[in-house]
Amino acid sequence: MQPQTLQIATWLLYINGFFALANFMDSQMEIGYIRRVYAFGPVYGLVVIAAHVLGGLLMANDLKIGYKIALVAAFSPFVSNLIVYQSLIAHSFLNAAFDIALIALLLHTQSRAHQKVWFH
Repeated sequence: MQPQTLQIATWLLYINGFFALANFMDSQMEIGYIRRVYAFGPVYGLVVIAAHVLGGLLMANDLKIGYKIALVAAFSPFVSNLIVYQSLIAHSFLNAAFDIALIALLLHTQSRAHQKVWFH
């Protein structure tokens, strides 16, 4: 049984993965804009979506690689904002709050201690 921090982080990864897919389809949103404007955009968008889904799935199955992928996925919205807006936090404070919460959940001492001991 995982601690609450990792359980909530897993759910946030799945939810963010769904919204990353919607974001990828809409060319007005960050990932959709990157997909439309930059040559690496389609690959970047699919990697972000896959990182959220695989990070949550592999972390739920107690795999260390899932925790590492989840960390990459958690920081990906900030990379997208840097590419599009040249700022770490875009125009939505609510999105930034959930992104920061996901990072805090993954880097929490309970989460780190659990993955060091129990993940293989």
